[in-house]
Amino acid sequence: MDRPTFSTKARTLETLSGIITTATIAPLYYFSRTSWIENPDQCIKRVQELMKSGTNFIVRSSCEYEDTDQGSNAGAYLSVPDVRSCNLAQAIKDVFDSYHTNYINDEVLVQPMLENVVMSGVAFSHETQTCAPYRTINWSTGCGTSDVTSGNSNTNLWYHAASGKVQNREMLPVIDLLEELSKFYDGAPIDCEFAFTEENRKKKLWLLQVRPLILRRNRESANKQNDRLNAIKMKLSSAIDRHPLLVGEKTVYGIMPDWNPAEILGIRPKPLAMSLYRELITDTIWAEQRHRYGYRDVRGLPLMHEFCGLPYIDVRLSFNSFIPADIERDLAEKLANYYLDRLVKNPSLHDKVEFDIVYSCYSFDLGDRLKLLLQEGFSKNEIGDLESSLRNITNNILQENVGLCKQDALEIRKLKFDRSSNLTQLACIENIPSLLDDTKRYGTLPFAGLARSGFIAVQILQSLVQRNVLSKQDYDSFMASCCTISTSFSQDKNLLSKDKFLKKYGHLRPGTYSITSPRYDEEPDLYFDWVENVTDRKVPKFQPTMKQMNEIEILIQDNGLNTNAVSLLQFIKEAIELREFSKFLFTRNLSDCLKHIEYLGEAYGIKREDMAFCEIGVIKDICRKTKDKKNTLMESIRDGKTNYEDTLRLVLPPLITSSSDIFSFKWPASSPNYITQGNVTAETVSYKQKDGLAGKIVCMPNADPGFDWVFLQPISGLITAWGGANSHMAIRAAELEIPAVIGAGEVLYEKWSKANMINLDCARQFVEVIR
Repeated sequence: MDRPTFSTKARTLETLSGIITTATIAPLYYFSRTSWIENPDQCIKRVQELMKSGTNFIVRSSCEYEDTDQGSNAGAYLSVPDVRSCNLAQAIKDVFDSYHTNYINDEVLVQPMLENVVMSGVAFSHETQTCAPYRTINWSTGCGTSDVTSGNSNTNLWYHAASGKVQNREMLPVIDLLEELSKFYDGAPIDCEFAFTEENRKKKLWLLQVRPLILRRNRESANKQNDRLNAIKMKLSSAIDRHPLLVGEKTVYGIMPDWNPAEILGIRPKPLAMSLYRELITDTIWAEQRHRYGYRDVRGLPLMHEFCGLPYIDVRLSFNSFIPADIERDLAEKLANYYLDRLVKNPSLHDKVEFDIVYSCYSFDLGDRLKLLLQEGFSKNEIGDLESSLRNITNNILQENVGLCKQDALEIRKLKFDRSSNLTQLACIENIPSLLDDTKRYGTLPFAGLARSGFIAVQILQSLVQRNVLSKQDYDSFMASCCTISTSFSQDKNLLSKDKFLKKYGHLRPGTYSITSPRYDEEPDLYFDWVENVTDRKVPKFQPTMKQMNEIEILIQDNGLNTNAVSLLQFIKEAIELREFSKFLFTRNLSDCLKHIEYLGEAYGIKREDMAFCEIGVIKDICRKTKDKKNTLMESIRDGKTNYEDTLRLVLPPLITSSSDIFSFKWPASSPNYITQGNVTAETVSYKQKDGLAGKIVCMPNADPGFDWVFLQPISGLITAWGGANSHMAIRAAELEIPAVIGAGEVLYEKWSKANMINLDCARQFVEVIR
């Protein structure tokens, strides 16, 4: 028997009917435009003869330009469901009319409408971005058979590596169907639509459509994928269980729980960006800061790991670092295990661990939140010990003149800004190691402390809302009253000359750690309109009532905080502002360091696009060497490019809880962070369309201060795939009172960013696709 070939939707299903064994194809009848024009009554009669009496129909497109090797044109043409027999003629005409052509070979396909549908979806044999053989299944429950393709419902997403053991028994029939179809089509990438019906508690799988899956690069073999995943599994197996220096029975790995690499670096950063982030923050600085602030000493342990180039946070280590240093080990063990268990059971909280999982500071609602621990077997004495320790840590940060927050604010002002214009390129290259050391000592270390203070400030402010001292509107007003560096950025765009503006802000770049991203002063016209002024934003002044101040004073006294109402509100405001200011300061040195690395490449005829594949450790060594510098650089770049090819082929879940997750996993439902109480309906637009952002809801995967140019345009809303409630973009949106969804997650971001228009209702925490 000849292997089936792809044809129109109708002819492909006809070919497969009676051949495939893992699913059923509903009875079908199709006819060409010529047949319809010549004898429509005969076409309708044949449909009625072949279908069961009383059945409703679905009239489906089967155009010559659908489902080809050049493109699927999915959704381009009309299909009409639930058609009664008396309405068949009109439905068929409508489908033919939707083709907008008069080709005589175009067809219409008619099938009986499935009844008792309980699940439907789309399945791919390969993941389309990596072109690796991940069986990718996107499905929804309910009676509709087009919910996934239309994007009109919340859907589920499952990834299964071709060589992996199936973890989801419910999806096993679909995977079996994909394997059978792949075998029939000689391994060609497959895209199919399916549905399950249920009758007498027995489910039946139906194949609705099959077409070629268009991949933009060569697909990868299952064997190569298996080798890579097994290497990651071996690394995980040796690291996931008990660690002699840490409390907690096992660890999990995540891309967002602490220092948010997915937000700052992206999902697949290149080697230079990844290694710089490790060098400046996640290898040593992060733990040094936590130790200084009174938390458990975990110095010497790196926070971030990489699995074939994908950055992941060791969550057990992170949770250890949030436990006060004076907590007894037995209680610390219970806390770590409780935090980890809660995250595993609630994976959607992976970007909210400090707000919704760990207890890392004192706030006015802490007593209420700690009641959860009573239900988990913690004693009142243990809870009291934790509460007391967190109060001490918070008081040490809050002290008006000598607190840790004040100390870090003074420390970061010692940062020595490099002046590349006064140095030769050779001197700049030799200066790279000392510039990095300066950035760590006076930049990222105090920034890490100020970021912690900023988080605590927001936590305390939110607790005032929880205790009904402030309303949600008060909270939004307070956040809008904060005058961060971003506020100055907007004002200075109007007030300063181009040269002075770029002298102050020119070091910023979208993708703070990416050498390939142009600085503002390298391509100023790419980012800014120098003719039009930015709409001037008046910073509102938040003024609490006397009643609110008295209530805050009572709360302070009742909770044993060493401050007063005026000083506390001042701390909250300054901590939020200092966090953003300190980030602005240290990124100047970081950006200059990247510029010096670019000079290093130029000295040996290497483009900065290639330097992005070199590790920072190699670059530091080269600055100390006297010979073989170019060979060492080129070897690191070659290795980096080879390894990055693996990175581009890899898909892993945002939270890895066991080694089996490497091969087969469901993408967790996300719980986005809604900023402000605003409501806006507008068209969506990618941040890349720099000239068309005004009045639109802007979509960007991840964002850092280098993307602040976006706010110079009067955008209506903002959506990011990654980011936490306390991230730069969350603070910026709150400050400007822009409705925003921060950290939508990959699935929802993909859905909303591809829509033409959406309604973003932050008060209801709801997003609706309008069209």
